[in-house]
Amino acid sequence: MPSNVSQLPVTHRQTPAVEPDRGEWGALRAELHDRCNDQDLATKWIELNAAERRMLMASANLPQRDPRTPIQEMPKASREAIRAALHRMSRHASDLIDDMSGHRPHPSRELATHARQALAEGNTEAALHWLAIIERGVA
Repeated sequence: MPSNVSQLPVTHRQTPAVEPDRGEWGALRAELHDRCNDQDLATKWIELNAAERRMLMASANLPQRDPRTPIQEMPKASREAIRAALHRMSRHASDLIDDMSGHRPHPSRELATHARQALAEGNTEAALHWLAIIERGVA
């Protein structure tokens, strides 16, 4: 090596073992993986009593209706049918609750309408006023 060239010192940059979870994307990713593996369905299945399981199996039109069967031992098609039945029943329950409460829109909907109108009129100050009320949880 010529005398006018000096060798740079060797530095070792260690990358962090675990990258920080920005925006909780890692938690969301883990949740999606669990859902793909039917972990969320297995957890819900364990929480249900035998009568509720039988009702779900009947709603899913499953040929085998033994409520003691662990969800992990069911074929994928049966698990998908149970998941669909859960969604249908949840949607139906929500609709019933809405019907009983008279289909009242959330109180913040009217305030949001005022905010949109203020924006359409170019009145930013009024729009911010309405949004502040919504964010405070007044309505």
